[in-house]
Amino acid sequence: MSAEQTSLTGRARIHAALGDPVRLAIVDALCLGDASPGEIARDLGLPTNLVAHHVNVLAEAGLVERARSEADRRRTYLRLVPATLALLRPPRLPEADRVVFVCTHNSARSQLAAALWRERTGGPVASAGTHPAPRVHPKAVAVARRHGLRLDPAGTTHVADIIDTGDLVIAVCDSAHEDLTSGTARPRLHWSVPDPVRVGTDAAFEAAYTDLAGRIDRLTSALPGDPS
Repeated sequence: MSAEQTSLTGRARIHAALGDPVRLAIVDALCLGDASPGEIARDLGLPTNLVAHHVNVLAEAGLVERARSEADRRRTYLRLVPATLALLRPPRLPEADRVVFVCTHNSARSQLAAALWRERTGGPVASAGTHPAPRVHPKAVAVARRHGLRLDPAGTTHVADIIDTGDLVIAVCDSAHEDLTSGTARPRLHWSVPDPVRVGTDAAFEAAYTDLAGRIDRLTSALPGDPS
């Protein structure tokens, strides 16, 4: 089979996968954030076995990928592959007074996300941790500086001290998402961004920054009043 025929076959598989209303609803649910199959089944009001079937079709078409939770290794999270996002228009988000990014220690991912949001939008933003560290990780400060952003090395805070009812809460790590969903402040969005502190290299922090930057650019186009 020629490269052109292979391309046509792949495109046909993608269009066939997106042609089913349930699969399109699953893709829409993943457009701005990640979710487990169980969360998708609950939010869409569908049986878990039906969701599992349609997720398999989407994965075989190369539209969805799976990753194990860094916190609960038994749980699987789904995310759209980057090429899929280019095919979709994100759903509009409702109005929010502020965006609050949450990770476990408030020492890297949530700090970088808040700094990126402030730089991209200038809108109200904060960050917090479910178990905040005493200080921001030095490599997070360094990667922010490389991209022209500033982090306060001592500026960590606990999620309970900062979240308000009008906030759009975005958990940027699996552990924080799972902590929050078991309590009262369920996050509106979940971004399964790997923890760069676990790896500890400059490349890991740069990868986290790149992942967050792409997600934030995607999210800003879904905000009310965005001209695009």
